[in-house]
Amino acid sequence: MSKKKNKEKKQIKFGLVGKNISYSFSKNYFNEKFQTLHFDNCEYVNFDIESIKNFPNIILETKGLKGLNVTIPYKEDVIPYLDKLSKNAKKIGAVNTIVVSKKKKLKGYNTDHYGFKKTLKPLLADHHKKALILGTGGVSKAIAFALRKLKIEFDFVSRNPTEFELSYEELNHEVFEEYQIIINTTPLGTYPNIEEAPNLDYSLFTDKHIAYDLVYNPEETTFLKQAKINGATIKNGYEMLLFQAEKAWNVWNR
Repeated sequence: MSKKKNKEKKQIKFGLVGKNISYSFSKNYFNEKFQTLHFDNCEYVNFDIESIKNFPNIILETKGLKGLNVTIPYKEDVIPYLDKLSKNAKKIGAVNTIVVSKKKKLKGYNTDHYGFKKTLKPLLADHHKKALILGTGGVSKAIAFALRKLKIEFDFVSRNPTEFELSYEELNHEVFEEYQIIINTTPLGTYPNIEEAPNLDYSLFTDKHIAYDLVYNPEETTFLKQAKINGATIKNGYEMLLFQAEKAWNVWNR
């Protein structure tokens, strides 16, 4: 009986791997969840690392580690350190959720695409056929995957475009007429740098456009404010985070 009790109370750890993540949503969200569920033996911590090379130390040194989330800038960089990828994570090429087995084997998943798809879908009208993805980092790949699932065509916009990407300078009236969904996947505008925003002509937004910003702090970024002034439907990344977090929780508890 006492042995069983001890086993139940074994400390279980979860955490977020990223850089400069003191502002992060995940830590408060999960620790409040554990409190609500009376999971006194569970704790969620931030692993704020300067380089992905420090990642193996987290695995080696953290007792009772069961699951991790991964955020900017390591969603792609973490992949070589994993033992296995889920089918979707392999297709996307980015990971935001990791399951740690008892033998310290690591399997990567992506729940970002699920959260994004779930929150974009209710906003879509018949004319929303094409999207522009601002930014080409790890999360942009999950957004592209979700858009494919929704059968929405898309193109990437980059400050240093390849021949297959658009530059910000190319985003003129004709482009905005063709692409009715504009998604900011860059960290521009995140607190405390709330004045920052992707470099584009915001007067090109209309009431036919959706402006979606993955940034959730502040609630209304400069990108969203400017798009809203010109009639666009706006959405921040908070609800997407909720859905991807719950999906991560399900993955850890399979």
